[in-house]
Amino acid sequence: QNYVDLFTDSYMWVVVGRSVAFCVIVAAATMFVGVLIALLMRSAPKWVRLCIQISLLLAWAMPVVAAMTIWSWLFDWRRGLVNWVLGTSGHNWLENPLSFFMVAGIIVIWMSVPFVAFSVYAGLTQVPNEVLEAAAMDGASPLQQMWRIIMPMIKPVLGIVLLLQIIWDLRVFTQIYMLQGQGSNPSETNLLGTYIYQLGVGRGDFGTASAVSIFVLGLTVLLSWGYVRYLMKEESDA
Repeated sequence: QNYVDLFTDSYMWVVVGRSVAFCVIVAAATMFVGVLIALLMRSAPKWVRLCIQISLLLAWAMPVVAAMTIWSWLFDWRRGLVNWVLGTSGHNWLENPLSFFMVAGIIVIWMSVPFVAFSVYAGLTQVPNEVLEAAAMDGASPLQQMWRIIMPMIKPVLGIVLLLQIIWDLRVFTQIYMLQGQGSNPSETNLLGTYIYQLGVGRGDFGTASAVSIFVLGLTVLLSWGYVRYLMKEESDA
């Protein structure tokens, strides 16, 4: 009955669509920024690469609650730094759902980029310089080397990192929950994680909350099934 009630609830499908859209956009943006930073680390001088790596480690090591406290202050509508810099005093970034998810996306990307950058950079270090030098001697431009040599060689790394990002971004909770506490309307900004919490802890409806949790598990498998099949095919071919 919980599943029947769930699948006939129109609000549930609004939350699902919102969660999938947020997951896909944020995961794609995270991969894009992370790959760019990894490429920068590969080509930058040693001291620049060291500064980037330290900055990424500091961002990655910061506890989520501590980071969210700082981000909440930055976007605070009364005395936030962002409003002060933009000269938009009194603008509530978290009141409108669109700007709310823009802020949430920035925060999630900021927290996820270090993992992507380090993983892709580790993959880039395995690309032999001799291959790139040979391609350059044959007249391949840096862009051609990127798309014809580097990307195919690190494709397995990109695939597994993207899969992990989709899984993590689909079940994002802490960032959304803490931003909701700063003045947004939860019914307009709920994702699957906060919706499960709202059903279980907020309303005491643990049966429906458990049903949503199982649905999220199935949705995660569905979104990642393509890459899982690819891994199974690679394993069988090997």
